[in-house]
Amino acid sequence: MDGYFASRLHHQLRDQVRYFAELEVRPRIPAMEAARSVHHELSRLIARQGWLGATISRKYGGMGAGHLAKTIIIEELSRVSGAMGAMVQASQLGAAKIVHFGSAAQKDAWLPAIAAGDCLPTIAVTEPESGGHVLGMAATAVRDGDDYVLNGRKVYVGNSHVGDLHGVVVRTGPGSRGLTAFLVESDRPGFRIGEQRPTMGLHGFSFGELFFDDCRVPATHRLGEEGDGLAVAYSSSVLYGRANLTAVSLGIHQAILEETTRFCAERERYGKPLHALPSIKIKLGQIQSRLMTARLAAYHAVHLLDEGMDCDAELMNAKLINVESAIDSARNAMEIHAAAGLFTDRPIERFLRDAHHIFAPAGTSDIQLLRLGEVALGTTKGQWSHRLSPVVRREEGVRDTLEAPPEAHPPSATRVPRQPSRCGTRT
Repeated sequence: MDGYFASRLHHQLRDQVRYFAELEVRPRIPAMEAARSVHHELSRLIARQGWLGATISRKYGGMGAGHLAKTIIIEELSRVSGAMGAMVQASQLGAAKIVHFGSAAQKDAWLPAIAAGDCLPTIAVTEPESGGHVLGMAATAVRDGDDYVLNGRKVYVGNSHVGDLHGVVVRTGPGSRGLTAFLVESDRPGFRIGEQRPTMGLHGFSFGELFFDDCRVPATHRLGEEGDGLAVAYSSSVLYGRANLTAVSLGIHQAILEETTRFCAERERYGKPLHALPSIKIKLGQIQSRLMTARLAAYHAVHLLDEGMDCDAELMNAKLINVESAIDSARNAMEIHAAAGLFTDRPIERFLRDAHHIFAPAGTSDIQLLRLGEVALGTTKGQWSHRLSPVVRREEGVRDTLEAPPEAHPPSATRVPRQPSRCGTRT
């Protein structure tokens, strides 16, 4: 299936990420599961591999490798740890707003730091009362001379507790043209992070609350013009959020298949491996079929995005198929494991918990179906992929800039850890 879309260099990238994930991520999973809180050290280590810059131009120190490469990176990390795949997808989501809406000065200030792993960006849109209703948000920004003063609260912010630079969409006026986006450093006066609350899954990842109490931000930190906030929110969700979360689901799905087939080979019933039972083999066949379909949908969608083609519907469908099929396969896997799946010495229950975390962000399955229904009726309101992905194609050359990654060395030999640098220039 990879042969339809992935090149030799994509396969080399997959090998590199998988090697790293097995060596550096897998040994840390027990500690992350026990702590049920963000893993700062591992998040920084992954960032320093340069993978946050998958869609950042080489001009700014990024990979310039495109959305398929980004998908492979997230998928391979998620195959070992959904939490660390989620960390990378959230960071790349944060980078997208600068790639697409940042000024030349903003790109110069922040994209090199993000690409180098010295800056973890986020995007903050959702609020406790409005949820997925973006236009219902109440957080505000009021112009005061050369600054804006932000007040309000954001929730479910990916990388909330490790983020250095938050892309925040708030209200500057009424209606759909009354939303504006800003870049806010995590050490700005008036900004604070809420207490991290334990969650069902994705242990090691943080998605929490941000508070803005008379937080003063320079006008130079505004992304685009006043009124561009809705475009920042929607484009990040459609072009990056759905694709990135699809990749997390895909990696978890692959892990479900591998762990379940391993279990079926190790366990015996009636003197034969468990997979010799027809009922078990059918369930394995269902998991395999779902995974093949899910990967095809995912790779096809991001391939179209890399080609600069309209693909909003394909991205919606990829997220729908991957999320639903991963959850279904996790349920099948739990049925096969039976009581053995209830204990934490086997990861299958972690996969089930983690898979459910991918359901809501960037639109639940009902939202994807609602939008796909509009596609069927011909009542869609435009293509975000048409508006923005050609920009990626022109500026970043996604077809021509994927270079061979370094040979598979231990990560310490591949990347020399840096001392943290300032994320952009404070004004």
